[in-house]
Amino acid sequence: MKKIAIYPGTFDPITYGHIDVIRKGINLFDKLIVAVSEGGDKDHLFTTDERIKLVKNSLQKDMKISSKKIEVIKFSSLTTSLCEKYNSKIILRGLRAVSDFEYEFQLAGMNRKLNEKIETIFLMSDVDSQVISSRLVKEIANLNGDLKKFITKSVIIEIKKKYELSK
Repeated sequence: MKKIAIYPGTFDPITYGHIDVIRKGINLFDKLIVAVSEGGDKDHLFTTDERIKLVKNSLQKDMKISSKKIEVIKFSSLTTSLCEKYNSKIILRGLRAVSDFEYEFQLAGMNRKLNEKIETIFLMSDVDSQVISSRLVKEIANLNGDLKKFITKSVIIEIKKKYELSK
Protein backbone atom coordinates (compact mmCIF):
# COMPACT_ATOMS: atom_id res chain seq x y z
CA MET A 1 0.00 0.00 0.00
CA LYS A 2 1.32 3.40 -1.00
CA LYS A 3 2.08 5.76 1.90
CA ILE A 4 0.64 9.16 1.03
CA ALA A 5 1.07 12.16 3.31
CA ILE A 6 -0.70 15.50 3.15
CA TYR A 7 1.35 18.57 4.10
CA PRO A 8 -1.21 21.39 4.48
CA GLY A 9 -0.43 25.05 4.97
CA THR A 10 -0.85 28.55 3.66
CA PHE A 11 2.74 28.78 2.37
CA ASP A 12 2.44 32.58 2.20
CA PRO A 13 5.22 32.44 1.12
CA ILE A 14 7.01 29.10 1.15
CA THR A 15 10.25 29.29 3.17
CA TYR A 16 13.34 27.15 3.60
CA GLY A 17 11.66 25.78 6.73
CA HIS A 18 8.77 24.44 4.65
CA ILE A 19 11.20 23.08 2.06
CA ASP A 20 13.14 21.29 4.80
CA VAL A 21 9.96 19.52 5.94
CA ILE A 22 9.08 18.66 2.32
CA ARG A 23 12.53 17.14 1.73
CA LYS A 24 12.19 15.02 4.85
CA GLY A 25 8.65 14.05 3.87
CA ILE A 26 9.59 12.77 0.42
CA ASN A 27 12.22 10.57 2.08
CA LEU A 28 9.60 9.06 4.39
CA PHE A 29 6.57 8.66 2.12
CA ASP A 30 5.80 7.34 -1.35
CA LYS A 31 3.92 10.52 -2.21
CA LEU A 32 3.70 13.93 -0.57
CA ILE A 33 0.80 16.22 -1.36
CA VAL A 34 1.63 19.83 -0.56
CA ALA A 35 -1.82 21.29 0.03
CA VAL A 36 -2.07 25.07 -0.23
CA SER A 37 -5.00 26.40 1.77
CA GLU A 38 -7.39 28.77 0.04
CA GLY A 39 -9.18 29.85 3.18
CA GLY A 40 -8.42 30.49 6.77
CA ASP A 41 -8.50 33.58 8.89
CA LYS A 42 -5.25 35.00 7.57
CA ASP A 43 -4.77 37.89 5.18
CA HIS A 44 -2.63 36.48 2.42
CA LEU A 45 0.04 38.45 0.57
CA PHE A 46 -0.18 36.07 -2.39
CA THR A 47 -3.28 34.58 -4.00
CA THR A 48 -3.72 30.82 -3.81
CA ASP A 49 -2.63 30.38 -7.44
CA GLU A 50 0.44 32.56 -6.85
CA ARG A 51 1.37 30.49 -3.77
CA ILE A 52 1.02 27.25 -5.74
CA LYS A 53 3.30 28.66 -8.44
CA LEU A 54 5.82 29.78 -5.79
CA VAL A 55 5.82 26.33 -4.18
CA LYS A 56 6.39 24.62 -7.53
CA ASN A 57 9.10 27.07 -8.63
CA SER A 58 10.87 26.91 -5.28
CA LEU A 59 10.93 23.12 -5.22
CA GLN A 60 11.59 22.32 -8.88
CA LYS A 61 13.39 25.34 -10.33
CA ASP A 62 15.31 26.73 -7.35
CA MET A 63 15.97 23.63 -5.23
CA LYS A 64 15.99 21.09 -8.10
CA ILE A 65 13.75 18.69 -6.14
CA SER A 66 12.14 16.10 -8.39
CA SER A 67 8.39 16.39 -8.72
CA LYS A 68 7.94 12.61 -9.08
CA LYS A 69 6.82 12.14 -5.47
CA ILE A 70 5.27 15.60 -4.93
CA GLU A 71 1.90 16.95 -5.94
CA VAL A 72 0.96 20.57 -5.21
CA ILE A 73 -2.76 21.30 -4.91
CA LYS A 74 -5.10 23.91 -3.49
CA PHE A 75 -7.83 23.10 -1.02
CA SER A 76 -10.62 24.73 0.93
CA SER A 77 -11.94 21.77 2.90
CA LEU A 78 -11.07 20.22 6.23
CA THR A 79 -7.67 18.57 6.08
CA THR A 80 -9.24 15.28 7.15
CA SER A 81 -11.61 15.49 4.15
CA LEU A 82 -8.60 16.08 1.93
CA CYS A 83 -6.95 12.98 3.40
CA GLU A 84 -10.04 10.93 2.59
CA LYS A 85 -10.12 12.28 -0.97
CA TYR A 86 -6.47 11.32 -1.60
CA ASN A 87 -6.59 8.06 0.40
CA SER A 88 -4.06 9.36 2.92
CA LYS A 89 -3.87 8.37 6.57
CA ILE A 90 -1.12 10.88 7.37
CA ILE A 91 -1.07 14.62 7.97
CA LEU A 92 2.45 15.99 7.99
CA ARG A 93 3.20 19.09 10.05
CA GLY A 94 6.41 20.98 10.68
CA LEU A 95 7.53 22.21 14.08
CA ARG A 96 9.99 25.00 14.75
CA ALA A 97 9.70 25.71 18.46
CA VAL A 98 7.77 24.81 21.59
CA SER A 99 5.32 27.63 20.82
CA ASP A 100 4.32 25.79 17.61
CA PHE A 101 3.72 22.57 19.48
CA GLU A 102 0.83 23.84 21.60
CA TYR A 103 -1.20 24.92 18.57
CA GLU A 104 -0.20 21.88 16.50
CA PHE A 105 -1.06 19.50 19.35
CA GLN A 106 -4.54 21.01 19.59
CA LEU A 107 -4.99 20.84 15.81
CA ALA A 108 -3.86 17.20 15.74
CA GLY A 109 -6.34 16.37 18.48
CA MET A 110 -9.20 17.99 16.60
CA ASN A 111 -8.25 16.17 13.41
CA ARG A 112 -8.13 12.91 15.38
CA LYS A 113 -11.67 13.58 16.65
CA LEU A 114 -12.82 14.21 13.07
CA ASN A 115 -11.23 11.00 11.77
CA GLU A 116 -9.54 8.58 14.14
CA LYS A 117 -7.86 6.70 11.27
CA ILE A 118 -5.70 9.70 10.36
CA GLU A 119 -2.41 10.28 12.19
CA THR A 120 -0.52 13.55 12.42
CA ILE A 121 3.23 13.25 12.16
CA PHE A 122 5.42 16.13 13.29
CA LEU A 123 8.82 16.81 11.75
CA MET A 124 11.28 19.26 13.22
CA SER A 125 12.89 21.76 10.91
CA ASP A 126 16.68 21.74 10.86
CA VAL A 127 18.25 24.13 13.35
CA ASP A 128 19.07 26.59 10.55
CA SER A 129 15.38 26.79 9.60
CA GLN A 130 13.74 26.86 13.02
CA VAL A 131 13.53 30.64 13.30
CA ILE A 132 12.02 31.17 9.85
CA SER A 133 8.34 32.01 9.56
CA SER A 134 6.37 33.36 6.63
CA ARG A 135 5.14 36.23 8.81
CA LEU A 136 8.68 37.34 9.66
CA VAL A 137 9.81 36.93 6.04
CA LYS A 138 7.05 39.33 4.95
CA GLU A 139 8.08 41.80 7.63
CA ILE A 140 11.73 41.65 6.53
CA ALA A 141 10.65 42.12 2.89
CA ASN A 142 8.47 45.08 3.79
CA LEU A 143 11.47 46.72 5.51
CA ASN A 144 13.70 45.93 2.52
CA GLY A 145 15.90 43.44 4.40
CA ASP A 146 18.05 40.62 3.04
CA LEU A 147 15.87 37.56 2.36
CA LYS A 148 18.45 35.12 0.92
CA LYS A 149 18.72 33.00 4.08
CA PHE A 150 14.96 32.49 4.36
CA ILE A 151 13.39 32.00 0.93
CA THR A 152 14.38 30.88 -2.58
CA LYS A 153 15.23 33.14 -5.52
CA SER A 154 11.79 32.72 -7.10
CA VAL A 155 10.07 33.84 -3.91
CA ILE A 156 12.45 36.78 -3.41
CA ILE A 157 11.62 38.09 -6.88
CA GLU A 158 7.86 37.79 -6.36
CA ILE A 159 7.78 39.16 -2.80
CA LYS A 160 9.82 42.20 -3.84
CA LYS A 161 7.29 42.86 -6.62
CA LYS A 162 4.46 42.74 -4.08
CA TYR A 163 6.09 45.19 -1.73
CA GLU A 164 7.17 47.55 -4.50
CA LEU A 165 3.55 47.72 -5.61
CA SER A 166 2.38 48.57 -2.11
CA LYS A 167 4.83 51.45 -1.57
